[in-house]
Amino acid sequence: MKDINTHEKTGHYRYRILALVFMATTINYFDRSILGVLAPTLQNLFDWSNKDYAAIMVSFKIAYGIGLLFMGGIIDRFGTKIGYTLSIVIWSLFGMLHAVIRQSFSLVGFIVARFGLGMGESGNFPAAIKTVAEWFPKRDRAFATGIFDASTSVGAILAPFIVGAIVSIEGKNWQIPFLITGVLSALWVYLWLKTYQRPELHLRLSKKELAYINIDSEEETKEKIPWLKLIPRRETWAFALTTLTDAVWWFYLFWGAKFLGDQFGVDIKNIGLPFLVIFIMADAGSLIGGYTSGALIKKGWSINKARKVTLLVCAIIILPLTIVPVVASKWLAVLLIALGAAGHQAWSINGYTLVSDVFPKKATASVIGIGKMIGVAGSIVADIALGSVLDTANNSGYFWAFVIAGSSYLIILGFVHLLMPKMTPLDDNLEYIRK
Repeated sequence: MKDINTHEKTGHYRYRILALVFMATTINYFDRSILGVLAPTLQNLFDWSNKDYAAIMVSFKIAYGIGLLFMGGIIDRFGTKIGYTLSIVIWSLFGMLHAVIRQSFSLVGFIVARFGLGMGESGNFPAAIKTVAEWFPKRDRAFATGIFDASTSVGAILAPFIVGAIVSIEGKNWQIPFLITGVLSALWVYLWLKTYQRPELHLRLSKKELAYINIDSEEETKEKIPWLKLIPRRETWAFALTTLTDAVWWFYLFWGAKFLGDQFGVDIKNIGLPFLVIFIMADAGSLIGGYTSGALIKKGWSINKARKVTLLVCAIIILPLTIVPVVASKWLAVLLIALGAAGHQAWSINGYTLVSDVFPKKATASVIGIGKMIGVAGSIVADIALGSVLDTANNSGYFWAFVIAGSSYLIILGFVHLLMPKMTPLDDNLEYIRK
């Protein structure tokens, strides 16, 4: 088959689908980030302790982990079109539910609302990664994943500016940001249902573009692969280890505003600019990380070497996080966190592509679900520990949080290589494909 490598020859309809994934993930992270931005304000308004706030975060993550137990399987079984729609409808309804919570039952109310939000949002990444696997060849998946993963930062950037513009320092109008995503989600569901089909069924996709999408994919049967076959695979656990670093990303989202407030006095009206710097850098990391490993593959590097060298560079870039709690300058702390966020996003999108590089497409969402569930479990432990330490030892808890965050990536990469030294692809029956 002649190699097709230009948009002029192949068309670019796949990027319309990617744009919808970008939009969904932006909404997802805007919804997810609102509470982190409002945390200092709501903590004062509702008189929450750090343990109370940690309990609310843990509620979200327990639901997220439970959801990952079955949402990936639902998406693999019923398809991305239905699965993604179900996910965004659930999280949008519970996101708006936050706005009706009253002070008399604020703790229980937020725990319930965050639980439902986590259940719905658990479907986003399995659906998004599966969509990329369906619509892009392996050589382009890291870059495509980098594009949509950059939207996590877009959502996180929008949250502090919109919240800061609407909500007062005392907490007036705090409900309104939780309602905004309802309108956006309704628009997305309309566009998604109107636009999405699998490539082989899509009437607006050219034959050349379909051929390009399938240029390096193996033929697959329609028989589903059960979790009992996926869980024992070393490759499943190699990916799961990479998701333990999700605790670091969620630390930025849910505890970042609190850290900057506790350490440097940053409040809801001036958190926007620090978050803009952090998440713009994170976006750059997403795009550069995805482009780099893809470019190395196109230069003739093996997928194994390209992905792991990129992951190694990311881990080294993140190391300076360990000194954040001891720096005296707010902006130096922000820049170091921004560097860590950039490294994490580049790490994350290359971690996701490990799944589609190795597993058949029909197992992608399930493996993502299993791995992300492990990452959630690690994040829950981190939240409980940090909330307890901050209530008993004040800000010294941040010291250990940043030390662990900065050093964990290198350690995890070592174990990933031990579990999956060659990244040999698996066929429909999870047998190694020998070439």
